[in-house]
Amino acid sequence: MSLAGILFDKDGTLVDFDATWGGATHAVMQAMTNGRPETYARLAEAMHYLPTERRFLPTSPMIAGSTADYVGTWAAILERVSDAALFDEIDHRFGIEGLANLLPLGDPAMVFAALRARGLCLGIATNDAEASARSQCDRLGLTPHLSFTAGYDSGYGVKPEPGMVLAFARLVGVPPRHIALVGDSIHDLDAARAAGAVAVAVLTGPAARSALEPHADHVIDGVADLIGLLPALDAAC
Repeated sequence: MSLAGILFDKDGTLVDFDATWGGATHAVMQAMTNGRPETYARLAEAMHYLPTERRFLPTSPMIAGSTADYVGTWAAILERVSDAALFDEIDHRFGIEGLANLLPLGDPAMVFAALRARGLCLGIATNDAEASARSQCDRLGLTPHLSFTAGYDSGYGVKPEPGMVLAFARLVGVPPRHIALVGDSIHDLDAARAAGAVAVAVLTGPAARSALEPHADHVIDGVADLIGLLPALDAAC
């Protein structure tokens, strides 16, 4: 049996991470601090965010984490209660601003169409909120090609846990070894391996090749290279 499905990380894999979330983070922090420069600076420091460059250091909790990883820090800095209301407000604001600043990496819709034409089932596994992921996939023209979309709040756990990968394999109806997960972070690759799926690293995110290679079965420059990689993926299955 050959490869049956491909699960994609979103940010840094299909979407330019800094261009999309760098601008979004600035807008969200400005709004939630009411423009107070001292509070904004404290949030930026906590997020390992460089305001003048609108980008993140590789250590930022934004890169591979979810809202749950930093909501407590934001609550303390903003002098707010760390509750569901704050959680929902952060997700809502990031959903709006992420969509406003959305920048794809290349032409993911074309890649998805080509992969679907080869009979592959496609899905999204992101530590972004599911609603935000769905909105961005709609904007990018990916939704018609997708059979599965999971965010950190979809009930499958978060990467590097294997839950999203296992859920996708169940949907496709195959053992996880017939699924590949494509992502730009160690969390993505570790989630694939924890589930028993094929781990494919892309070099379009903040992580360097040297950091990703030990965790990956294959390393490619970007998702467009998946089409050429399919024979090797089929052989590995």
